[in-house]
Amino acid sequence: MSIDAPVLSEATAVPVRTATKRTVLMCKPQFFTVVYRINPWMDPALPTDTSLAVKQWQTLYDTYVGLGFDVQLIDPIDGLPDMVYAANGGFVIDNQAYGAKFTHVQRQPEGPAYMEWFGANGFDVRVPVETNEGEGDFLLVGDVILAGTGFRSDSNSHAELSIIAGRPVITLRLVNPSFYHLDTAVAVLDDTTIAYLPSAFDAPSLAILQERYPDAVIVTEEDAAILGLNSYSDGYNVVIAARAKDFERQLRERGYNPIGVDLSELLLGGGGVKCCTLELRR
Repeated sequence: MSIDAPVLSEATAVPVRTATKRTVLMCKPQFFTVVYRINPWMDPALPTDTSLAVKQWQTLYDTYVGLGFDVQLIDPIDGLPDMVYAANGGFVIDNQAYGAKFTHVQRQPEGPAYMEWFGANGFDVRVPVETNEGEGDFLLVGDVILAGTGFRSDSNSHAELSIIAGRPVITLRLVNPSFYHLDTAVAVLDDTTIAYLPSAFDAPSLAILQERYPDAVIVTEEDAAILGLNSYSDGYNVVIAARAKDFERQLRERGYNPIGVDLSELLLGGGGVKCCTLELRR
C-alpha cells in the first residue's frame, strides 16, 4: 500500500500526511547485554540492565501495536545479545528476504537464525553471497534503495540486492564510525522525504543526498548523537528517540506526528528505534 502524496492545508500550509499500516519484525531483548565492543557505543565495562532493556523495548512494541502495526516476533537466542536489533537481520521486499551476512564474528549466527524465520513464515529467502547487515544499511525510499557502506556492509552487496529487488540501489559512503549503519544517519519519513546528518557522509554521497532530497530534514549533531535519526515512520507517525527534541520540532512543522520513546538502555549496544524494527514487505 503506498502513501498518499502530501497535500497542503490552505489554513496552515502544513502538508497533511497519511499513515500506512506496517508489518514489522521484532526480537525481545531477553538476552541483551554488552560483552564485546564492535561499535563506538559499546563498552563492556559499563553495566547493562537487561530488565530495563526489556521494559523499554516493550514500550516500543506497545507503541507499534497502538498504531495498528502487525508486529511479528522472532525468538531471541541465548548468546546472541544483539539479536534485538532486528533491522540487521535482512531486507525484505516483494516477499523476498535477502538475508544478512554479518561483518563481525560475534553477530554472524544471527544471519541464519533470521533466514530460518523468514523461510518458516513464507518468505522467499535469498541467501547472501556478499557481506551486508540488512536494513541497517538498506533503506527503501519510494522505488529506490539507499545503501550504506564504509563500516559494515560491503558495497558489492548493493549490486546483489539490486538484482534481487529489481530496483535501483544508490551507494552512500559513511565516514563517521559512530554512524556505522545507514539507519543511524538517515531516517525515511515517507516515499519521497528523508532526514539525515550531513557530516556522516563523504562529499560525493552528501552531494547525492542534497540533489535527490533538497527538502530533506537536516538533523542536528546533538540529536544524531543520541541516535535520533534511528527512527521509524508510517508516513505520518514517526517513532523517534524521546530526547531528540529539535528533530521532534522539525517533524511537527512538516506535518508529521513524532512519538518519543526512551530506548536509552539499548543505546548502550549502539541501537535505537529503527535498529529494533525490520519492515516485512509482502
